[in-house]
Amino acid sequence: MNNYLVEAIKSLCPSAEFVITADDYSTIVWHKIEGDAPTLAKVEAEIKRLQDLELTAESRKAEAKASAQSKLEALGLTVEEIAALSA
Repeated sequence: MNNYLVEAIKSLCPSAEFVITADDYSTIVWHKIEGDAPTLAKVEAEIKRLQDLELTAESRKAEAKASAQSKLEALGLTVEEIAALSA
């Protein structure tokens, strides 16, 4: 995820339409939103949640890769052969 502020707002208000300048919450211009706009505190909490999800996903992917490599090595494949599989 690159732009956490926009992603957090989209996560909290999926149908909202807005413009934001320089990734600054205070510059949001709401064109369409159902209900109240999320507070800065809610947006910051959602950013943290999204970042945590991303880190967890990256960690699981790395663990799965290490596990797969270990299993392939146990089957007798060399490091070079395993690397060739992902090329």
